[in-house]
Amino acid sequence: LLILGNERNHSAVSEFVFLGLTHSWEIQLLLLVFSSVLYVASMTGNILIVFSVTIDPHLHSPMYFLLASLSFTDLGACSATSPKMIYDLFRKHKVIPFGGCIAQIFFIHVIGGVEMVLLIAMAFDRYVATCKPLHYLTIMSPQRCILFLAAAWALGVSHLLFQLAFVVNLPFCGPNVLDSFYCDLPRLLRLACTDTYRLQFMVTVNSGFICVGSFFILLISYVFILFTVWKHSSGGSSKALSTLSAHITVMDRFLALSDAVLTPFLNPVIYTFRNKVMKAAMKRAFRPLMIFRKIS
Repeated sequence: LLILGNERNHSAVSEFVFLGLTHSWEIQLLLLVFSSVLYVASMTGNILIVFSVTIDPHLHSPMYFLLASLSFTDLGACSATSPKMIYDLFRKHKVIPFGGCIAQIFFIHVIGGVEMVLLIAMAFDRYVATCKPLHYLTIMSPQRCILFLAAAWALGVSHLLFQLAFVVNLPFCGPNVLDSFYCDLPRLLRLACTDTYRLQFMVTVNSGFICVGSFFILLISYVFILFTVWKHSSGGSSKALSTLSAHITVMDRFLALSDAVLTPFLNPVIYTFRNKVMKAAMKRAFRPLMIFRKIS
């Protein structure tokens, strides 16, 4: 009976309660409009990028393959927490089932790991294009691009498995209130009915190691690119710096990874409205649809 009682206590928490972003109805309404618009724009922009790169032969290059992969990942990034957050803005009592909470953590950490590797791959792609243009097609072969993508997902999944290895079986038998609008792993660990100090430390070190390591790899790549650009002509420098600034702007997303809606919105804006090739490809992709509408 004592064992059964302990099992019931450990499984007492079947859902978690979010405190949300604010208790002000006016601010919630503003956030609802802002988040909904950005979510729709993020989904639309990233779908357009994936669709355009897939069907347009002019975009069948390593740079746009990696871009489409990043956009595809962003579709998951903005869908992991945003729909739930927007839905909860209508509700006074914001709850999520235990399984739904674990699912959010799953997608957040997998996508975070995948995007970090993809950004490193994109930085490497720009480094090769700028510093070794004559060997670009040889170095950035289709096989290497696929290898980058496979490595990205392998790191994302392994990062997640390390984070959740001990979390799934933790006992949650007491408080179930999360001071957030989504399931954040560190906050979730604090609600466990056992001492999780060491586990929190391991989770923090794991995430910090990946983030800091990725940051320094990106920084070193950009230093090499900037040095190479500085030695070249002003015309080539201008074009390279324009491309580089887009990558740096995307890299900045990891300084605000918790921004569930704004972060995925940056990718289509940066790579669509600042890229003439991408805009031309989108016009070609949707030209048959426009002609069909005129005829009908």
